[in-house]
Amino acid sequence: MTPPSSPASGAAGLQRRIGLRSAVTFNMLEMIGVGPFITLPLVIAAAGYRLSPWAWLLGAAIAVADGLVWAELGAAFPRAGGSYAFLREIYGPDRAGNWLSFLYVWQLSFSAPLSIASGCIGLASFLAWFWPGLDRPPLAALPALHASSFAAAAACLLVTLLLYRRLSIVTGVAWVLFVGVLAAIAGVIVSGFAHAAATGGWHLPASPASSIGVALGGLAQATLITTYDYWGYYNITFLGSEVRQPERTIPRAILLSVLFVSAFYVAMNMAALPAVRDAAGHLARNAADTIRLQLVADIAQSAFGRWAGRLMAALIVWTAFSSVFSLLLGYSRVPYAAARDGNYFRYLAAVHPRHGIPHRSLVALGLVAAFFCFFSLQQVITLLVVMRILLQFFFQQIGVILLRIRRPHLARPFRIPLYPLPPIVAMAGFVFIVVNRANALGGLEAAAGIAVSGSAIYLLRARRLRQWPFPAHAETRK
Repeated sequence: MTPPSSPASGAAGLQRRIGLRSAVTFNMLEMIGVGPFITLPLVIAAAGYRLSPWAWLLGAAIAVADGLVWAELGAAFPRAGGSYAFLREIYGPDRAGNWLSFLYVWQLSFSAPLSIASGCIGLASFLAWFWPGLDRPPLAALPALHASSFAAAAACLLVTLLLYRRLSIVTGVAWVLFVGVLAAIAGVIVSGFAHAAATGGWHLPASPASSIGVALGGLAQATLITTYDYWGYYNITFLGSEVRQPERTIPRAILLSVLFVSAFYVAMNMAALPAVRDAAGHLARNAADTIRLQLVADIAQSAFGRWAGRLMAALIVWTAFSSVFSLLLGYSRVPYAAARDGNYFRYLAAVHPRHGIPHRSLVALGLVAAFFCFFSLQQVITLLVVMRILLQFFFQQIGVILLRIRRPHLARPFRIPLYPLPPIVAMAGFVFIVVNRANALGGLEAAAGIAVSGSAIYLLRARRLRQWPFPAHAETRK
């Protein structure tokens, strides 16, 4: 049963049709995108053979700590928009929550398309395995543009078209895509162990001697990468008003998706260790995208032949497409929820009369994501990570503690175990990530620019609408 604090989904035009299995599927589709297949050899190179599995486990620990925050908030406020609804409730819809929720949607208008574009860029990069010409600029006058950028933008538009359907149809498509994701993971694991068996069995060379400081530094860098690969465990909260029994489904979906994905990632890492041991030193020196992308397919090719390498590359393209599908599905509900509440552009509040989806919000994010496909993958990921941590995650982790203090009697169908340790651990982990990122200052400046511009727009609107922090008209107060 929906908690009393949640508005009826029927009034908003959205129906509760997503069960636990579909919720876990949507989360895992977003989590297992193209990222782990690209970053797997980099994690091994950064942490070393012996410590690389621990990087995935530490990343999972951060994901669980932060996921418990999402689980408590998602079960208490199962509404469309996820973080948008959480921030309004925590900080007050008539107080600072109005500003912070607007600021969140404003930054999401950038970070969500960046996230979607990163998957499309990775997808297009894997297509270059079949068509090397995608790496070349189609227009001599514009050498910065590549054919792969146009392929990535086309993938964004295709996903938008596929999602322009009833949710029941979308759920069926998600299950078909998920089969391909599992096949890609299984392919990496099977081919990795098969390659090891063909070359004398699963074994590793002796690890080179290194100081504790160097080992911890490598582990920290590898954990930064794995933490990014885990993001997506919270996707179901954006569909909160479309989830059946959200007080049970949302927490379970978050924790189960982290558990399953962490098991897959550790198994992939262990399978790939023998195959990439000779390339690890080279990877540490050369971070070119083409080298990183070919290594996972090379494992399959070395084990079963060229056909297997091409099949693995195709499966990873499928996986990247599936991730983009889940990302756009979840994020399209956020601007819709804000616009419906009158706290964003009202044009985006529409629900399609036949399909029952927030179609304008969906198309808007899809078009912006297609534009970001013409940026480099490094630029997209850097901006995405810093903005999301500073302008979303921190506010929630602090907010779940404030909510416990201010509203101790609020109905909480799910309560964070070992509270307040998980939100504190999550904040510590994210501070570590922000501080230790390469070119961290540039990312911080971009996040500050988004925060300042969004706050300025909010204040202009708030003054006109007489919202917080401006006083209402005298006649309104009477």
